[in-house]
Amino acid sequence: MAREAHSVFVTGGTGFIGRRLIASLLARGHQVRALLRDGSQGKLTPGAEAVVGDPLSAACIEPHLTPADTFVQLVGVAHPNPSKAAAFRAIDQMAGYAGAEAAARRGVRHFVYVSVAQPAPVMKAYVAARSAVETRIRGLGLHATILRPWYVVGPGRRWPILLQPFYALMRLVPQTRAQALRLGLVSDEQMNAALVNAVETPVEGIRLLEVPQIQQSQLR
Repeated sequence: MAREAHSVFVTGGTGFIGRRLIASLLARGHQVRALLRDGSQGKLTPGAEAVVGDPLSAACIEPHLTPADTFVQLVGVAHPNPSKAAAFRAIDQMAGYAGAEAAARRGVRHFVYVSVAQPAPVMKAYVAARSAVETRIRGLGLHATILRPWYVVGPGRRWPILLQPFYALMRLVPQTRAQALRLGLVSDEQMNAALVNAVETPVEGIRLLEVPQIQQSQLR
């Protein structure tokens, strides 16, 4: 059966996750338009259409959405850590709000949002910002896929692999098994597959993909 081609609007498309996602979507026959800040056009994957705008402003995003049927929201602070609490509120949360509101106003069919695994014992400001966006998505009545990875391992981001023995031990202990599964590591390949599959299988209502579901993702 032929795959349905989607018109996909992406924010955060020049980042760690976005570059690989856009390349995969283009290779699979989808059209991609990416919102960029001026000066970042050279970082965009060839074949995607660049539009310049402010990802923190729904008014700036909205005019660029037509004819997109899918919105992928990836804007966020690079290399998050607990010292960046103010940036999480100013960038991650505000960009999420702006994207969701623009998508709702334009009647975008499917909103794809990368949130974060929760609850979590650390990174509380980061979790709070992403949770606030999830709440806004629901409040706006968007049909959405919300992905909740904890840490995505890939080029330049491989140090958490050293924690694998610790995760294995936590999974063996009944009291910590659920937390180990919820806060497990996700590879960039798994994350990309989960995002591509989300784009290609739009839903009605809200679909949550937690770490175990992301870890099982493969391109179809």
